Amino acid sequence: MLDDPAGLAELKALGARSVPILSRGDKFVYAQSLKPVIEFVGLNENSGPALTPAELHDRLDRFMDAAVSLLPKMPADRLGTHVPGRPRSYRTLGFHMFRVVAAFLDAVDGKKLEQGVFAEAPAEDATMVWVADYGAGVKRRLDAWWAATPDRDGTSTLNTYYGPQSLHELFERTTWHCGQHVRQWMMLLEREGVSITKPLGDADFAKLPMPQNVWDG
Repeated sequence: MLDDPAGLAELKALGARSVPILSRGDKFVYAQSLKPVIEFVGLNENSGPALTPAELHDRLDRFMDAAVSLLPKMPADRLGTHVPGRPRSYRTLGFHMFRVVAAFLDAVDGKKLEQGVFAEAPAEDATMVWVADYGAGVKRRLDAWWAATPDRDGTSTLNTYYGPQSLHELFERTTWHCGQHVRQWMMLLEREGVSITKPLGDADFAKLPMPQNVWDG
């Protein structure tokens, strides 16, 4: 929680650019993550990740393997179609689910996590084979980081556009964020008449703070 009238004005400006905040008088907090909100309103709730960093790595590996397998199944003539409810193409969604993980790894390497990275899009002619190959490279980078990191408890602090976050918390956010988009991709494939032999199920998403709905609203 922060107490700074000048900082509050700056933070409200960020809020206008879709960074949620919660304020009371001159006190304010970033509302991008659940834990600071719970602490700000004084609730006696356990808001920490339910999965260990090792479990999160295993789960994220599972999501990325699924994405690499499922992305090329989308018919090429549908890649410019927009997903339900927002101006994002299928092509951009496929790319985005891997950029989420790459941005986390950049933060682990010391780069500030900026909101703009989540709006990046691939080339307009990018195929899902290309995107899947890109994703496989991100997964190799994730696995190499996990094999080498000494921070197995996720206690280090990472710099993000919504304030300092523990590695554990950002790892959880990255995992469910990627997983949510894999859920969406499976639904899009179904919508386009493409069958999936081994879809992810409830057990794959258990103990992650997944949105209730596959699509907002």
